[in-house]
Amino acid sequence: MSLTALWLPIILSAVFVFIVSSIIHMALPIHKGDCKKMKGEDAVLDAMRAGGVEPGMYMFPGATSMKDMCTPEMTAKVQRGPVGFMTVVPPGGFNMNVSLMQWFGLSLLVSALVGYVGWHALGPGAAYMKVFQVAGTAGILAYAMGPFQDSIWKGAPWGSTFKFIFDGVVYGLVTGATFAWLWPAAS
Repeated sequence: MSLTALWLPIILSAVFVFIVSSIIHMALPIHKGDCKKMKGEDAVLDAMRAGGVEPGMYMFPGATSMKDMCTPEMTAKVQRGPVGFMTVVPPGGFNMNVSLMQWFGLSLLVSALVGYVGWHALGPGAAYMKVFQVAGTAGILAYAMGPFQDSIWKGAPWGSTFKFIFDGVVYGLVTGATFAWLWPAAS
């Protein structure tokens, strides 16, 4: 069996994940409170514009080196707060069409990698539940584990992280079910 025998479950699982993610994010209120509006937003935005903040990822207070992080001045800034991470995008905001295409492309990549794992772990004619187990686990690993890093390293609220992990588990199960349904029979 070659990986090309899995083109249909690869494409369809990406399509199904795209549809399910659209439903989760547009029809269900699960992610409604994930981002808060900053108090004094207008003053903060004016200060950022005046300071010439450009698109990119920022940590504040920011240190220029590891040595700088250990200075008494930096320690005082951290203790005084606020402390955080910020992503600044170019003016005009997100291009939803580009983001949706990138999301679908990622879903295709995940499905191709799930197919690759399944191709090496299982042979043609594998039982539905075995395919579901292997492909579903690989899908969950791909979709659900990344959000942990945002809480561990960037201070993202664990409540939001667990919601994204839930989403990832659903996407992984959808992927596993699609592969199990369309897995090639033994020749």
